[in-house]
Amino acid sequence: MDERTGMPRVGMVGGGQLARMTHQAAIPLGQTLRVLSISAEESAALVTPDVMIGHHTDLDALRRFAQGCDVVTFDHEHVPGEHIRTLVAEGFAVHPGADALQFAQDKALMRTRLAELGVPVPAFAVIAADDPARDDRIVAFGDAHGWPCVVKTARGGYDGRGVWVVRSATEAPELDLPDGGQLVLEAFVPMRRELAAVVARSPFGQAAAWPVVQTVQQDGICVEVIAPAPGLDGDVASAAGRLALQVAGELGVVGILAVELFEVDPGPDAPDGILVNELAMRPHNSGHWSMDGAVTGQFEQHLRAVLDYPLGRTDLLAPFTVMGNVLGGPADGPGAGIGMDERVHHLAARFPQVKVHLYGKAFRPGRKLGHVNVTGSDLGELRRVAALAATWLSEGVWADGWDAHAADPRAARPQEVAAR
Repeated sequence: MDERTGMPRVGMVGGGQLARMTHQAAIPLGQTLRVLSISAEESAALVTPDVMIGHHTDLDALRRFAQGCDVVTFDHEHVPGEHIRTLVAEGFAVHPGADALQFAQDKALMRTRLAELGVPVPAFAVIAADDPARDDRIVAFGDAHGWPCVVKTARGGYDGRGVWVVRSATEAPELDLPDGGQLVLEAFVPMRRELAAVVARSPFGQAAAWPVVQTVQQDGICVEVIAPAPGLDGDVASAAGRLALQVAGELGVVGILAVELFEVDPGPDAPDGILVNELAMRPHNSGHWSMDGAVTGQFEQHLRAVLDYPLGRTDLLAPFTVMGNVLGGPADGPGAGIGMDERVHHLAARFPQVKVHLYGKAFRPGRKLGHVNVTGSDLGELRRVAALAATWLSEGVWADGWDAHAADPRAARPQEVAAR
């Protein structure tokens, strides 16, 4: 409890952008988020006044951090499960717990458990990375399930890292795979597109779901989210929402659960036309749109859930919301000399309807620096504006050649005026 306000204190392990945006959501609830950050320069540490410097693998640091917190939660999945169990045994409230979080930390455990629950997943096998017959096992899997096939590290992979697409048997011996741990072999999925179902669940068991969204990936990194997924069959959308709620309940998730999905042609292995790809038990990139596009955003909902507050409504505020990720552009590109403040200034002039969320991160090519949200009814126009805005903030270049100095930026196009 925060003695100054009489309001609960939530502690979030990890000082990245998810903690930063959770801090933002805590403010209107009268709360101050406590953050365990490995550095004072991390995204959340720059904005919240209650920061402890320490590492998420240091049990003593976790103990000190948890003192005075009503509940501890996470902005990443990298806290050792044994540390979480120790904290709970010592009387601290931690959500999600280790028994649930293990399935987001370990893809081998996740695939195995979901298959046991009858949840549709791609065909898979688990092997040891140091198995002398590893390459032969990959070839046998590919021969049995078709080429290409996919190899993933069971732990640690993120944003395309730790994933290899093996296109033929001759490529297996050439893979630069880790020497230890487990590998998950998966059948390559001929998907229509990628979807995500984001839900929240409280300790009491109350649950809430947002509309299923479409995610667009580039080089293994999400670049765009469309909410709700356009043209998605109503039965498929309902099945995806039910599946996410089922997984949250069966695994005992408390907080946000994001279920990344493949939309596929219906068949024996995917009767509802969906397969589960990944799980995340924290606020997720596929839910950032909800900050401006839903009655309750995912960060506020995560706080409500872990505190066992009644959950907020998830209704849409507009027919569509498009989220565009702002990724660090090339360090030597034509717009590299334009600072972020100037980029925001010009973006606000050209597209005043765009909501900008920057994470306070130092620039690095390909790094997630922020995102933009645009809401409205004309999906094609929303996607155009979101892509232009995200690229401008990323690279300092207008992809359509627009020049702020050659035209009055306030002379907006008719559809932009209507969108305001």
